[in-house]
Amino acid sequence: MGKKVVLSGNESIARGALESGITLATGYPGTPSTEILEYIAAKAGRDVHAEWAVNEKVALETAVGASYSGVRALCCMKHVGVNVAADPLVTLAYTGVRGGLVLVAADDPGMHSSQNEQDSRFYAKFAKIPLLEPSDAGEARDMVRDAFILSEKTGLPVMLRTLTRVSHTSEPVEFSPVKKQKKPKLDVNRREWVMVPAYARVRHKILNQKQGKLIKYSEESGYNNVVKGGGELGVIASGVCFSYAMEFHQGDYSVLKIGSYPLGEKLLKNFLEGKKEILVLEEGEPFVEDQVRCLHPNVKGKRTGDIPLEGELTPEIVSLALGRKQVINQGSGIKLPQRPPVMCPGCPHRGSFYALKQNQPLIVTGDIGCYTLGVQKPLEALDTCLCMGASIGKAAGMSHSGAESVAAVIGESTFLHSGITSLMSAAYNQANILVLILDNSSVAMTGQQPTPATGVNIRGERTKKISIEEVCRSCGVDSVDVINPYRVGEMKELIGKRLGQDGVRVIVARAPCVMLGGVFGGDRYVVGDCNACRKCLELGCPAISFDEKEHRAAISHLCIGCGVCAQICPFDAIKKTK
Repeated sequence: MGKKVVLSGNESIARGALESGITLATGYPGTPSTEILEYIAAKAGRDVHAEWAVNEKVALETAVGASYSGVRALCCMKHVGVNVAADPLVTLAYTGVRGGLVLVAADDPGMHSSQNEQDSRFYAKFAKIPLLEPSDAGEARDMVRDAFILSEKTGLPVMLRTLTRVSHTSEPVEFSPVKKQKKPKLDVNRREWVMVPAYARVRHKILNQKQGKLIKYSEESGYNNVVKGGGELGVIASGVCFSYAMEFHQGDYSVLKIGSYPLGEKLLKNFLEGKKEILVLEEGEPFVEDQVRCLHPNVKGKRTGDIPLEGELTPEIVSLALGRKQVINQGSGIKLPQRPPVMCPGCPHRGSFYALKQNQPLIVTGDIGCYTLGVQKPLEALDTCLCMGASIGKAAGMSHSGAESVAAVIGESTFLHSGITSLMSAAYNQANILVLILDNSSVAMTGQQPTPATGVNIRGERTKKISIEEVCRSCGVDSVDVINPYRVGEMKELIGKRLGQDGVRVIVARAPCVMLGGVFGGDRYVVGDCNACRKCLELGCPAISFDEKEHRAAISHLCIGCGVCAQICPFDAIKKTK
């Protein structure tokens, strides 16, 4: 028996990879997957190479290179990152792998920190690769270890689908010894690795021939199993939903636990036999439910409205679907105020947005990051947000459609992720746009991870540092300015100047995330003779409020001393103090 340690689901996934003897771990930060790679970087020795790639496509391609070399590799990303990695993923199923390759896709039902609720199981089906879905943290570790074995046995990448509730909940996990790493060995086979049509046609046929073996594995793996019960109801539950189903299990229904895909008809038919009613519990789309509907006439789930099509499943939802009368969460009866996420006190983006809004561009296309919060009141400084890197392309499209005074806002990590090609295209095709790159020296939204622009890697070591402004100049833009966003007056003037010019103009607003920089020399600000104009409230800073009784603005202990409020106060009522 090994020692038991309380680990989160993400840490458990990382532990499973380390115990499997990985040589390389790569990924891109994104909630709810981020902590997997951070754990590996912190706990693994120097013989495990860990890196943040510039985007998910590069991350997977790097893992593929390691796998081709005969060693084991782990690649981690959130669900929308799989969209970025889809190009190599689908063809990788054709080429196959040598060393085991596990792709962790962390789905986010309920969109706790995402722009959609897409279900990664469809990617595994589309690519025709195996997928494992743990129900808890302990099983996540076991599945990772089995996934590497399965990957090498089938010659295919294996996807592990985790969910926010699995990734961010904790339980005791028993440690096992770390396996010895495989020695790298490059045996080149061009017919497997060079996907020209003549070779790809053969590889596609081979992939199709593997599907029967994948179904057989799922049926025999032990991750798809039945908990017997009485009654005529059968419950099919995948992943974390199995835990919900068992929470209410009193022996009055049977449960088919689903943890391995693809599903075979034999497994389902054996369970469905003799059942008058079937309830399917799964996060995401009705993926399993649609398959079950082809085999049974009375299936309840997302298609029937018994389970919501949107949002995250909860024990309360499952209780109602099962017809239980007990109340899961009675609550305290206290109505709590809503607490939406906001930019931190002193965030450098606040000054940038304020200055941009003062210049009244026709439209501001936004992107993915902390700065997306600029859409909220009172700033309301963003008009669109689609996906990583889309701000520049959308702005260019609007410009070419005749719109004038168009601005795009993008963070430096997102710019490096997928904004460079859009900027190059905008310059090449002579768009008239202003691009505001908010450089806070980190992937701040997911925990201040480093980027190539910081010159620091995942382990905090010094490495090559990329110059954002030089990259922009190399893309052929018409002008590049670098400015401190805390100098609001200068920022406002520069934006106004560039917004009125033709061509592609770039402004890099550079100041570190306050979570990295901390308090400005111990300074704080207080309100003196307030005229109650409420101008400072336009910043939306959590440190500033308005006292209705005293009829004056107030600055709390949350102030870190950035001084933006003092700069915009028309009566010079806000003063610095120590």
